Amino acid sequence: MLRVENLDVFYGDAQALDAVSLDVEQGATVAIVGANGAGKTSLIRAIAGMLRPRSGRILFGKTDIAGWPSFRVCNLGIGQVAEGRQIFPTLSVAENLEMGALLPRARDRRRENRKRALALFPVLAERERQAAGTLSGGEQQMLAIARCLMGAPDLIMFDEPSLGLAPAIARHVLDTIRDLNREGLTCLLVEQNVALSLKLASRAYVLENGRITLTGSGAELLADDRVRSAYLGL
Repeated sequence: MLRVENLDVFYGDAQALDAVSLDVEQGATVAIVGANGAGKTSLIRAIAGMLRPRSGRILFGKTDIAGWPSFRVCNLGIGQVAEGRQIFPTLSVAENLEMGALLPRARDRRRENRKRALALFPVLAERERQAAGTLSGGEQQMLAIARCLMGAPDLIMFDEPSLGLAPAIARHVLDTIRDLNREGLTCLLVEQNVALSLKLASRAYVLENGRITLTGSGAELLADDRVRSAYLGL
């Protein structure tokens, strides 16, 4: 569904991604594992059209979207739940959801997608008129996911969805990602909880200093001594 080939991304003269290649099969959950500064967010932002690669290809289906503006990438079917949630704090919950439905691909399915999003997160239905900035951190993360779903994506990229959340809320968010994947949604997951992300993932990649250094199934990487030592403290 998504193929990244030999992707190079720079910030000025500093190279963030060096010949990165990966595959995301339709219906899969693929995890990207790495330390802070490894290039995980740069990879997500490049796919999303927020960073322009210096070289390489990003194939969504058979279409090379490298360098496309983000609004075209979104309307093609790639959604993003960004690190830090990035909701509109002064808008209400309902208005945030409507913002997610502005994509041309999503307009005809607005009611259907809204019903689905609120069924996933009933607390949002109770707070539809509330300013999004007054929600708890966990509720804001739920809103960020729900808003993304309003855009009717075929693939969602999750960038640190549990960051800053209480353990129980973080587990609920990750369980929701698992359930969405079971419904057929393809997921690309960057997550600080390496153990849980690898348990969710059918395939995973280790990104270190801008390069892919290890790949395998989630179970294989969870059992790999190098991963266990570097990221699980075992």
